[in-house]
Amino acid sequence: MHRCLATALAFASLAPWPAIAADDPMRPPVTPIQASKIVLVGDSTTAVQGGWGGAFCDRHVASFLACTNLARGGRSTYNYRAEGSWGIALHEMRAGPFDAVYVLVQFGHNDQPGKPGRSTDLATEYPDNLRRYVAEIRAAGAHPVLVTPLTRRQFEDGVLVDDLAPWAEATRTVARELDVTLVDLHARSRALVQGMGPVLAMRAAQRPAAPEQVTAAQAGTTIGTPPSAPPATPAATTARPAAQDNAAAEPMGQAKLAFDYTHLGPEGAALFAAIVADELAQQVPALRHNLIP
Repeated sequence: MHRCLATALAFASLAPWPAIAADDPMRPPVTPIQASKIVLVGDSTTAVQGGWGGAFCDRHVASFLACTNLARGGRSTYNYRAEGSWGIALHEMRAGPFDAVYVLVQFGHNDQPGKPGRSTDLATEYPDNLRRYVAEIRAAGAHPVLVTPLTRRQFEDGVLVDDLAPWAEATRTVARELDVTLVDLHARSRALVQGMGPVLAMRAAQRPAAPEQVTAAQAGTTIGTPPSAPPATPAATTARPAAQDNAAAEPMGQAKLAFDYTHLGPEGAALFAAIVADELAQQVPALRHNLIP
């Protein structure tokens, strides 16, 4: 009896299932997938390690929004293209199965003076490079989004040292001129960091500050790496030098965890990624339903 039942079940399993008609009235109509894609282009403050981009892709996009982070440490508007990273980004911009591709571009930190092989002229080369990026993104059929550079977290007498303000303003100018969507990360991050103050803002870094740095911050002025700690850069004992920008990426593009006032650890990445997501939802309504606050 049991053997007959087992044999019957075995043969039944080999029988083909009846075909399901595409117009089966018992099934609801299938809605085609509408998926978009975001490509992140920029320097270490957008990159997976040291920037907000990893947290943004991990936590703030829904399943129908792909997110590819192509930011590279130590890159400027000049050498990101010159080394070939831009060619990879252009390849990623191809629509393929996606309904729309949005390319977020954030530079400025390494375009500042004093960065051999990276620095660009603020009055001419930097805005021209941004214009070229915008033109090529549009030519590829994608949507450009310019992002103003993330603020550094250096203070003097309790006031944020806003050394990236000219690059942020140049980015805004290009966005207005070319009618490009703008995510003003600089303005939002500057206001937030100033409100946090020099001590609380230290929590955004990759590693804890040295005791001497905490003491200085409590007095209102941040300082560079103390001589007693392994130096992050060959110089820097004051708050101002832009050379601290690559403290976590020396040699260029090679990530190294350290404390500085530019790069982000997990807390900082989460904080500023949420700001980018909020700004992007406001500026690009078509993405709003696929962005997670």
